[in-house]
Amino acid sequence: MYILSVLSESATGGTRYTAIIIWIVILVVFMFVFMIRPQRKERQKKEDMMSKMDVGDTVCTTSGFYGTLIDVEDDVVIVEFGNNRNCRIPMQRSAIAQIEKAEDAIEE
Repeated sequence: MYILSVLSESATGGTRYTAIIIWIVILVVFMFVFMIRPQRKERQKKEDMMSKMDVGDTVCTTSGFYGTLIDVEDDVVIVEFGNNRNCRIPMQRSAIAQIEKAEDAIEE
């Protein structure tokens, strides 16, 4: 802010507008680096996770339920909840928050 006030006091009209444009550019770059870029990375990470979903994986839904994938289709997955194997619920892929691969669960 100090730089902007010094430039506006000592500069002519054209330089004052240049300083304002420079500050606007700095703010846009700041917003990109600290807001938009991390959001893009998170979205790409989720898309990669969704593409690697396979039958038998343990998943956690956005509502906090854990289950096992029984069937994976385009936009719908069928998740089996509980030990009695009677509760099979179709849900959207976007409702999956986390995936634990079947071979990872066996190693532990």
